[in-house]
Amino acid sequence: MSQTVTGFEVHDIRFPTSEQLDGSDAMNPDPDYSAAYVVLRTDAPRTAHGAGAREASAPEGHGFCFTIGRGNEIMATAIEALRPYLLGRPVPRTAAALGALYRELTRDSQLRWLGPEKGVTHMAAGAVLNAAWDLAAKLAGQPVWRFLAGMTPEELVSLVDFRHLTDALTPEEALALLRAAEPGRAERTERLLAEGYPAYTTSPGWLGYDDDKLVRLAREAVADGFGQIKLKVGGTVEDDVRRLSLAREAVGPDIRIAVDANQRWDVAEAVAWMTALAPYDPYWIEEPTSPDDVLGHAAVRAGQPVKVATGEHAANRVVFKQLLQAGATDFVQIDAARVAGVNENLAVLLLAAKYGVPVCPHAGGVGLCELVQHLAMFDYVAVSGTREDRVVEYVDHLHEHFADPVVIKAGRYVAPRAPGFSARMLPASLAAHRYPEGPVWRARRTPEETDR
Repeated sequence: MSQTVTGFEVHDIRFPTSEQLDGSDAMNPDPDYSAAYVVLRTDAPRTAHGAGAREASAPEGHGFCFTIGRGNEIMATAIEALRPYLLGRPVPRTAAALGALYRELTRDSQLRWLGPEKGVTHMAAGAVLNAAWDLAAKLAGQPVWRFLAGMTPEELVSLVDFRHLTDALTPEEALALLRAAEPGRAERTERLLAEGYPAYTTSPGWLGYDDDKLVRLAREAVADGFGQIKLKVGGTVEDDVRRLSLAREAVGPDIRIAVDANQRWDVAEAVAWMTALAPYDPYWIEEPTSPDDVLGHAAVRAGQPVKVATGEHAANRVVFKQLLQAGATDFVQIDAARVAGVNENLAVLLLAAKYGVPVCPHAGGVGLCELVQHLAMFDYVAVSGTREDRVVEYVDHLHEHFADPVVIKAGRYVAPRAPGFSARMLPASLAAHRYPEGPVWRARRTPEETDR
């Protein structure tokens, strides 16, 4: 008997991270890490799920968009607009069904007009799709990375929308890439389970941290086994030179230090700024200019000696295609909740493999580490077949709110074993941080707000 989606819930969840300047950078000085969070409920047979689960429940799909506070209610409303595509319909469990859902959500002509295929409506589609992948993997009894890596090359190709991509990557080329990687899948899976996936940490480098905290956290990161850290830059050149020199002195010459401008500069400014920072051996400059400026990134890459990384704010697979075609980036940075979910990120992984550019995913935020680890691990097992020059960002924020949080050992992500996408937030955390009525936010209301 076909199982059905019987419930579609959306929650506005926010954390007051701006109070400690966690997540602060040159463009986002006061972020409150937030999630427009969707739950798909079903009439599937009840099973136990999650670490330490005591009672069985019907499998649910969990997904979200990441935002930084105001505007999260807009994301939640956009997700609500997609309710008719799931509620009362069969649970999508197969590659064919998940591919069909992706095309339905991204090709709704009236909603697509608001993008097309970018911005709020596209991210909303990604939240719903990721919830559907979470549900499908749970029903299969596998973590998403293994669920994906168990699909045939033909099934994986069927998940991708190749429209607007075929001048760079055809379905036939994608199929050949996946078939070439197929023979080593089992061996790489065992290696991943034994060794994990390399990580780097941004936790020492928020722009709002003082020098003493930067140095202390940088040293702690090295002691914890991380071979790469990242600093936010873009305040003033003088401050960035001082901070980078302190970090370099703290970690020594053998630890990689990436820097991230969060889109702060014009092209000429980026070239001059990075030329000033180059003596301290930054490993890459991330988002040096507008995420939509493909040719600007290419000019920054050509104009100074530091490698370029970008992609966390790239709107869709077409922007990634152009970045690769233009030779504009040395590292592709996918984000699990920016484009249209697993399906579109698969397209980006295939594009990166075609062009031979390493994928180093963006994470942090609320639950982004939990999600994107699956995509990087799948890429290693079934697409690129390598971990060379590849690291997944790690930020030590808010993991305690998830039922299956990421695990880091000796600077590496431990491969998830629990079924699903690691996306389920604890009910108590949802209740406490629901905006504006949750107790965390009620306690922060001014008397004027309370009286309204």
